[in-house]
Amino acid sequence: MTRKAMINICCVATTPSKYPPPPPLTLTPRQSLESAAIYGVIESAADIIERWNTETNTFAKVTCMFYENKPEAMMFIERVKDLQKTMDVLVSEDPNSERLLRSHKLMQIAMKRLQKEFYQILSMNRAYLDPESVSTRSSLTSARSSYSDFPDYVEDLDTIIELEEVSTNVMTDLKSIAECMIGSGYAKECLSIYKSIRKSIIDEGIYRLEVEKTSTGKVKKMSWEVMELKIRSWLKAVKVSMETLFKGEKILCDHVFESSDAIRESCFSDISRDGALLLFGFPEIINTKTSKKHSPPEKVFRLLDMYTAIAGNWQAIESIFSFDSISVVRSLALKSLISLSESIRSLLVEFESGIQKDSSKVVVPGGGVHPLTISVMDHLSLLADYSNVLVDILAGSPPPDRSLLPESYFNVSESDDSPSSELTIRFAWIILVLLCKIDRKSIHYKDFSIQYLFLTNNLQHVVSRARSSNLKNLLGEDWITRHFAKMRQFAGSYKRLAWGPVVATLPENRTVEMTPEEVKERFEKFSESFENAYSKHSVCVVADPNIRDEIKVSISRKLVPIYREFYNTRGSVILGEGDGARNLNSVVRFTPEDIENYLSDLFREKGSSGNSSASSPSSCRSRQSMS
Repeated sequence: MTRKAMINICCVATTPSKYPPPPPLTLTPRQSLESAAIYGVIESAADIIERWNTETNTFAKVTCMFYENKPEAMMFIERVKDLQKTMDVLVSEDPNSERLLRSHKLMQIAMKRLQKEFYQILSMNRAYLDPESVSTRSSLTSARSSYSDFPDYVEDLDTIIELEEVSTNVMTDLKSIAECMIGSGYAKECLSIYKSIRKSIIDEGIYRLEVEKTSTGKVKKMSWEVMELKIRSWLKAVKVSMETLFKGEKILCDHVFESSDAIRESCFSDISRDGALLLFGFPEIINTKTSKKHSPPEKVFRLLDMYTAIAGNWQAIESIFSFDSISVVRSLALKSLISLSESIRSLLVEFESGIQKDSSKVVVPGGGVHPLTISVMDHLSLLADYSNVLVDILAGSPPPDRSLLPESYFNVSESDDSPSSELTIRFAWIILVLLCKIDRKSIHYKDFSIQYLFLTNNLQHVVSRARSSNLKNLLGEDWITRHFAKMRQFAGSYKRLAWGPVVATLPENRTVEMTPEEVKERFEKFSESFENAYSKHSVCVVADPNIRDEIKVSISRKLVPIYREFYNTRGSVILGEGDGARNLNSVVRFTPEDIENYLSDLFREKGSSGNSSASSPSSCRSRQSMS
């Protein structure tokens, strides 16, 4: 029988009647047990709640229950839960009962106590609840077993594990309090405390990572050096934020408010929204600076770094900021990706246009590598390191017309329209633009042979940079082989034009008899031709040491044996005349050994160490006269 039924019976019993009153009603044994149980729950809860009442107990006011007496704290939670269940029963029976009123007052005291405990635990354990500690709990657990066989790490690792255990215990306490308060109808008060403390931690973390609100006007006035520093700080901030700050906060929030999806979403959204929007809004603001023309060439790499940072963390962004209430963060991150990709494409177009429009008339001494070749290949080599993201960034933008590229320029099938092959075409096209520009610059050299040496040096630099960077993977070994062969052709043309005339001064048919005058004439022509060639090409440059040695050896093998044979066989003709030794010294300026020494001294870089075996062809005469 319910209490309401009992009251109705009692009311009927007090109504006047002509019949004699019935005997007094008594509670059934079951009703008596229920009443006694309710009374016991209330009194049991009252005992522990009053003991920790901050209004009446000085000790309770200055003490944290969970630190002072953890078992009693857990008992406190259980008594409050039992009290809430009892209140639910009492409300359904009689909303105005004295027991319900008393239970309500006790609940208010208990909630005030739990609010204090919740605040104290959050405030006093910031070190154990920092996002990094929370986000690495699982990895530390695995590390414990991984390093168990290394005694040197055990002591430090045990210390870390102890900190992890403290963090776990604190999170468990917070979860117990949160569930109790939410179950008792005090979710608003619980969330208010949690949000105020945890949001300050996120905001402080973002500030410490040097991410700050910056206006578009301020960005436009920044120098590139200052902006680059801010970008580098931002890149570090993204890494820390996604790996620890937001990840750790999401884990903590999910754990503490596991009992309610709606509360978890509301809580994490309110805590992280401002910091995340500030973080992912930075690229959009920076892009206002990149819209200016004539940007520093290195700017594209910082933008690529920013794009990579967001794209590389995209799965984490979608996972951490998965709630609909915080979809604005995902939208902003995506908007930044799109904005960055547009700026990067614009800078790449500007880069190619800069090569085509280069009008410098700088003539590199000695036919060396042109500064344009160095800067372009350095740029392309670095760009190749971003090939994975460039495939996505350039997807959809029109590639160069394949028909403009020489046949068999690189090994890509005409039917291959994959993103990677399109990227290959873009890089190959830019290099072709560079080589065409270098070809036009070669005409600044009046000597045809030095034009070919200039082309040799520049193409060798292109091939070398391609071979030693990720360009090799993009362009392919076949591309490198073809261009290396082309470089050898240029080198062959140089040798033919520069040293062929010297070889031509010597007779082709070495068995034909020659008069002393003819021999003298040949020696004089050779000496004059060699001296002119050496004088002109001794100042030339071959940047690559292997190609340098290869060219010198090739020239020497072509010239020295022929000259040595002529020297040995025809020199006797001059010696046979009167005063032959004097005639030989006056006519023959170079011995074969002199020729070898001079050729070995070719293309010597300025400031190179080692003593040259020959200083200049004109000095040979004095050495000859001394021999």
